[in-house]
Amino acid sequence: MYNLLICDDDRDIRNALKIYLSGEGYRIFEAENGAEALEVISKNEIHLILMDIMMPKMDGVSATAKIRENSNAPVIFLSAKSEDSDKILGLTAGADDYITKPFNPLEVIARVKAQLRRYAYFGGMEKKEDVITVGGIELDDEGKTVLLNGEPISLTPTEFDILRLFVKNPGKVFSSKEIYSAVWNNDPLGAEGTIAVHIRHLREKLEIDPANPRYLKVVWGKGYKLEGGK
Repeated sequence: MYNLLICDDDRDIRNALKIYLSGEGYRIFEAENGAEALEVISKNEIHLILMDIMMPKMDGVSATAKIRENSNAPVIFLSAKSEDSDKILGLTAGADDYITKPFNPLEVIARVKAQLRRYAYFGGMEKKEDVITVGGIELDDEGKTVLLNGEPISLTPTEFDILRLFVKNPGKVFSSKEIYSAVWNNDPLGAEGTIAVHIRHLREKLEIDPANPRYLKVVWGKGYKLEGGK
């Protein structure tokens, strides 16, 4: 689901846009001015902003300039003015598109969908192929880093390799011998004890309660598997 922010000091316009866009399945956030928009964006992941230009406290141009310091989410300006100079001002400030009031709802929906497609393919929503996410675990294979609920955790190279095996195969059960063979590329003689120690260490770093794990679970008589942490 995409999160959209509608920023306009006219409540009727906000309500109308909310009706049109929520009907398309988008989650809608609202703001009355640029300052409120910045506050919403600081607390939520926003994928596209519909921004009025003329507003009290902070206008849309100033707000967009601030937004561009930290986000490349598409910004579509809304304005009652149609002069070319206002369009140029908005685009120069970092807007991606411009719609003049009064607007056709179908045009707004079409412009929003077009910008979201571009954002998904070329912008901040593009996922690196080397980053794998399972539940709150995010593993960057290229960077050799792991985040747990957004916070970095420190793993040894062996722990990283074991976790990588699991996150690439969520839900799959691996025996100790299979884990040992995959990670060490060696004869799995005595694998059970070695793997048990590493699994315990991983649980201590990944689990809130290692004795009752959410992620790394034992399948008695078969081995271990990684679940999504629900």
